[in-house]
Amino acid sequence: MLGVHMQSWAQWLAQALDVPFHGLASDGARVRDVLREQVPRLRGGGYGVACVFAGVNDARSVDWDAAAFARDLAAVLAAAGAAADVVVACTLPEDLGRPASAPKPAQANAAVRSLAGERGAVLVELRDLGGPRVMLPDAVHPTALGQVVIAERAAAALRAAGVAVPRSPLAAADPYRSARARARWRVRYGQLLARDLRRRAVERVRPPG
Repeated sequence: MLGVHMQSWAQWLAQALDVPFHGLASDGARVRDVLREQVPRLRGGGYGVACVFAGVNDARSVDWDAAAFARDLAAVLAAAGAAADVVVACTLPEDLGRPASAPKPAQANAAVRSLAGERGAVLVELRDLGGPRVMLPDAVHPTALGQVVIAERAAAALRAAGVAVPRSPLAAADPYRSARARARWRVRYGQLLARDLRRRAVERVRPPG
């Protein structure tokens, strides 16, 4: 979108830091899955920065358990802290999902902020992340530009914490800014919105199992 290719915000951040990237994230994972499946894949120590952005799938679930989320996230952050010099922890967008997931994202964010403070993690606030330039119509998945925006916020938070980040993710992505490019994205977003509205209508009739 707008000339920006899709890749993880953490990969954009790694490029801005000029360090190797070791991606462990997987689609659909909940915090318990991160702890069970991704943490064991950490290569011991030696990481400069570990990025933790988890909880969207927890907050979207029907069996949301705030206490279990906080417990598992604490273990994930502890493991990340043992493996890396610096840990980055992201809050969740609070206008999350269609239909919306409130108040679960705010509950998750309270745990993220508390645990980040306890463990000295660099907090990246994403509670206000939203809108058609940075989030797809389902209000769950970031757009290609949204991934860059998250990386840019993470870079700013790291700099504020005294960590040198030589490059700007947004400058590296160099999105198109012309009126023609914006018009093309509006058309594409309209197509995606129509598809998502159909998905919502189906789910109202037949809730997902």
